[in-house]
Amino acid sequence: MKHIILRDQKGVALVIALLMLLILTLIGISSMSTAWFETKISGNEWFGSQAFYAAKGGVEVGINNLPNINAYSGNIGTDETYRSGMSTSSSPQPLIDLGLMQTGGFGATWQFERYQINATGSSFIGATREVEVQVSYGPFPAGTQYNN
Repeated sequence: MKHIILRDQKGVALVIALLMLLILTLIGISSMSTAWFETKISGNEWFGSQAFYAAKGGVEVGINNLPNINAYSGNIGTDETYRSGMSTSSSPQPLIDLGLMQTGGFGATWQFERYQINATGSSFIGATREVEVQVSYGPFPAGTQYNN
């Protein structure tokens, strides 16, 4: 049996170098694709956070307006928010009066007014977040007529 020995190996180094270059190119393309995808995710999260904070601001406006149960609609944000080109808006719905309730620790001689506040915040690219809060307002002496 005769062994064949390749004596001319001049092209092997070039083939190995090209294969290594191909592998490194594929790793680079994969890394760039992953980085682009992660950037998109973090950008969407940032816009979602801006919408959430706008909705939270709407809830705080609603809480500050208690016991008035009129709706509020308008923009909520800081001057820095508007300077950066980010416009956030919040549009709380009318407060819902859930009636009277008693709370532990106050006994039967005190009662609280309950309200539900719903707010929707949005960022300028269309991301929206909704926040719903139930609030107790009081205490008031039981059996009295509390006027809204």
